Amino acid sequence: MSRCRYVARGVPRGYRIWDNRRKRWWGEHYEVCPDELLAELNGPGDQARLAALLKRYRATKR
Repeated sequence: MSRCRYVARGVPRGYRIWDNRRKRWWGEHYEVCPDELLAELNGPGDQARLAALLKRYRATKR
């Protein structure tokens, strides 16, 4: 079984997305665990859906 490329890791005051292939953080700091965003990143990766999810999770930070 292969590992997921993107995983959410808990950091102080929220979550960050870790890219297992590149061995670095991807995206921003999120206060809410971005489950739908991770599913889309590890799945089909539809650009329009990713943009909508990023916009939604950024809005929850404010």
